[in-house]
Amino acid sequence: MPVLNSSGLDLDTAWDLHPQVSVRPEPFGALLYHFGTRKLSFLKDRTLLAVVQSLATAPTVRAACESAGVGDADLPRYQQALHTLAQSSMVVERSS
Repeated sequence: MPVLNSSGLDLDTAWDLHPQVSVRPEPFGALLYHFGTRKLSFLKDRTLLAVVQSLATAPTVRAACESAGVGDADLPRYQQALHTLAQSSMVVERSS
């Protein structure tokens, strides 16, 4: 069960793109398409795209945000954005 709370994802857990999600970078950010649910999400922020792309190799969401250059002041905004992506199954908690 994903670790979600009212403020977003638990920053100290590991997450990744859902295996059925494709990322298409665009000048404005990216398009995410989930082949299982057929949902489309727009990332209108290139830093958020960098965070999403860092999830696969980062040990935690916090580490992915740090590697993408997200500062402490902006962390809650990115946490909420990732929470929204988790609710639509674009990102999933990594099992191990």
